[in-house]
Amino acid sequence: MLARRVIPCLDIKDGRVVKGVGFEQLRDAGDPVEAAAFYNAEGGDELVVLDISASHEGRATTLEIIRRIATEVFIPLTVGGGVSCHADCHALLRAGADKVSVNSAAIARPGLIGELARSFGSQCVVVAIDAKRKSAGRWEIHTHGGRRPTRLDALAWAGRAVELGAGEILLTSMDADGGKQGYDLEITAAIAGAVPVPVIASGGAGNAEHLYQAIDQGMADAVLAASIFHYRETSIGAVKDYLSQRGLPICPVHAD
Repeated sequence: MLARRVIPCLDIKDGRVVKGVGFEQLRDAGDPVEAAAFYNAEGGDELVVLDISASHEGRATTLEIIRRIATEVFIPLTVGGGVSCHADCHALLRAGADKVSVNSAAIARPGLIGELARSFGSQCVVVAIDAKRKSAGRWEIHTHGGRRPTRLDALAWAGRAVELGAGEILLTSMDADGGKQGYDLEITAAIAGAVPVPVIASGGAGNAEHLYQAIDQGMADAVLAASIFHYRETSIGAVKDYLSQRGLPICPVHAD
């Protein structure tokens, strides 16, 4: 079994790290460059940086912040927010990103996924899915930072995104986001069981047990968290120790 990844996430708005509940009630969580350096040193397996207002404001991710973050981290860096074309992806990779996350633009123009995969490789293309429960066993995708419902079924879109060339799915439950009551295990397991690429579970982490559940019951390949790390409610090292003790294969914080 491949090692499961623990991934801190930086949601950025107006040059600052923010965190909210259900994509709303945002509050400041610090400087993104300082936070990136901290998580790199603490043992994060990857770092995800999302410019959460870029699509809504009709602009690309701020490259200068990504360049500064890239100088501070030596772990894989995934960047998303406002990526709408080949040039946006190329610019982020040149700025230091290893992978690029697409969401709103890919739904508006699904062919974008294939274009990026052909140019940069599927391993570089992460499709982010922000989903809200509509009924039993059905979740609707929202775009533009959760502001716009699409009527698209999340499970169906995940499958299509992979067919088009996505190498990874970043799945966020809008219902669970920021609530610290645990991930939505139902949608996580449904999508992880339906696609042949890694799925990152996001939204709802409140403690190490929640991360364990997302991997063990939700079948996630990686777990993403923000609040519990930003506000020092726990550490990446403590989470990894817990997951390892529960029998999951985890990369050590300090490799020999």
